[in-house]
Parts: sequence; C-alpha cells; structure tokens
Amino acid sequence: MLRRLPLLLALAAAPALAQDEDSGGERAPTNLDGVGRITVEAGYRLTSNGTLYDAWYGTKGPGNGLERAPESTGAPFGVATFAYAMSDLVEVGIDLFGTAQTLRLTEPGGDGSVSRKVSTVSYGVLIGLRFQGVLDVGPQGLVPFVGLLTGPTVISSKREGSALQEKVSQAWVGSLGATLRLSAKWGLTAEYRFTFLRGPVESPDAAKFAGPFSFSHGGNWFALGVTYTFPPDPSRPLTNF
Repeated sequence: MLRRLPLLLALAAAPALAQDEDSGGERAPTNLDGVGRITVEAGYRLTSNGTLYDAWYGTKGPGNGLERAPESTGAPFGVATFAYAMSDLVEVGIDLFGTAQTLRLTEPGGDGSVSRKVSTVSYGVLIGLRFQGVLDVGPQGLVPFVGLLTGPTVISSKREGSALQEKVSQAWVGSLGATLRLSAKWGLTAEYRFTFLRGPVESPDAAKFAGPFSFSHGGNWFALGVTYTFPPDPSRPLTNF
C-alpha cells in the first residue's frame, strides 16, 4: 500500500493542476466562512482486540486452555465527508464511513479445538464540529483542523457457522488533520482519528460461556484523501424595483 502512495498522490493532484490552468490563477479564500467541501478518504485502522481475546481465552471463556488464535491488528476503511464552515473557525460536517475485518477465535470442537472465522462489519453516519484555520504553507495554504464527531453506527459480527449478531451503537471520534490546498478548489487531506466503537460476538454455548463477548472497531485510524472545495457565494446587492 505504501509503495502506491506516490501514484495516488499524483492522480489526486492532476485535477488540481488542471483547475489552476482553467481558473487563471484563482486564489483560495483565506477566510473560511461559508466555504463548503467534500472529502473522500481511504485508510487503515490499527485496532487492538485484546479485551475480546482476554475474555474469550480467560477462565470463563470458551477458549480457556486452548491455543490462542493469531490476532488481527487492523483493517482498511473508507470515509466521505460533507462539510460547511459556519464561520471562519467552525465547520459542521456529516461523515459516512464503513469498515470490515476478519477475526479468528479458537473454541472447543470435535476431539479438541477448532479455529472459527468471525466476519465483522460496521458502517454509520457521524455528525460533528471541526475547528480550523488557514496557514500560509504550500501552493494555496494549509488548513489544519481538530474535531469531535459522534453518530449512530450499525456494527455486526458473524461467527462461522452461527447467526449474525448486529446492533446499533454510538460511535465517538476525535479527529486531527490538515488539507494542503493545491488550487482554489482541490486539495490533499491527511487525517488521524481516534475512535471508540464496539460490537457483539456470539458465544458458542451461551449456557456454559455466558460472556458477554465484544470486539472493537475503534482504535487509531489513519487516512489520506482528496478534497473538493466550494467557495462561498458572492454577496448580491439588493435591487430596488
């Protein structure tokens, strides 16, 4: 993935360079009041499921005394942000996101143990505020931001050979990032998110191993994406009829 970053950056920058040629050197606004944007990002999250594994292989878990399955440390994700700056410093936005991951858990089976695949998925809508500004860095300025988002999320898991476990949870996200503006409308965005989000995992024998058992889709999220900016509409003077 890292080896492809230069190619991705070049492809993302191409529309910005073309925009510069078409706009005749138009400058991006230094006051962000009324500016809208759409940002599409892809990235990778580093997620520890130590709590799930400790409970599953603990003294009251189905994996007690069995060989511990390798732990998956993360998964890819995607985010689309639709935002509008209510003032020069404050932006309100809606984020749509989704991510999936495969875990493996060992449980009793046959004459010994068996490793089961657990497919996990989460997707949802986040609403939040970001605080931002403009720094005189790069071709058209750098826009750093920090924010807090929350919203309803559908999170589910399906243990191999068992029923789907699904619930609607509340995700909480802290965001820190910046957009390097390459032209008046196009930019490259890098973002770090710290996320709290957990979902259920079904026990192989609820009467014997009550649990509850839950997995995490939170942790540290790192993303890189492309931003398209909508400048504020020019003010229109009143006309007397």
